[in-house]
Amino acid sequence: MLRDLTVTVPRGQVVGLLGPSGSGKTTLMRCVVGVQRVAAGGVTVLGRPAGSRALRSRIGYVTQAASVYDDLTVRENLRYFRGVLGAPAGDVDRVLEQTGLAGQAGQVVHSLSGGQRNRVSLAAALLGEPELLVLDEPTVGLDPVLRFELWSLFHELAESGVSLFVSSHVMDEATRCDRLLLMRDGEIIADDTPQGLLHATGAPDAEAAFLEIIRSKEAGR
Repeated sequence: MLRDLTVTVPRGQVVGLLGPSGSGKTTLMRCVVGVQRVAAGGVTVLGRPAGSRALRSRIGYVTQAASVYDDLTVRENLRYFRGVLGAPAGDVDRVLEQTGLAGQAGQVVHSLSGGQRNRVSLAAALLGEPELLVLDEPTVGLDPVLRFELWSLFHELAESGVSLFVSSHVMDEATRCDRLLLMRDGEIIADDTPQGLLHATGAPDAEAAFLEIIRSKEAGR
């Protein structure tokens, strides 16, 4: 259950949503993109109700599992999603270059590595040049080199003006974010920059800061 949350993702920044599995990260992200049933209250994104038709071209969403067709090539996948979104024809080549997939455009998706499959999902989400990218644990299961490459790409996108909302349960990814939201049991328990979080708690890293915040909250009950 999520409890009265307000999340701000400034333009051109990478905002990380960190917390243990089961803390509500995926539920929150599904609410933002409008695919989660909301029992009470409402969700507003970019000034409009989440899931409204007007937001479909303004928000890109990447789920934990690669949401592309294994039996199609990379280019065929992107052409299909471009048609669904009504994005310009030139967008396919643009996102192929942007995600470093131009060399794999003719490959069938099931022949790609896990990191490349994640890039195909990201490329599909970039069609139409969305203002906000919502990325649900995009680096899960990837090796350190691939994680580094994806995070480098995220920051390139942020520098181009895209806002990114990225979830992770890997605390060492905290330092890669411009701002951090720490989540536990459906609540945002901290909202700060990585440096501010460490300064406020006196902790040496994000994981220790997270535990210190939990201890402080429990002690204050």
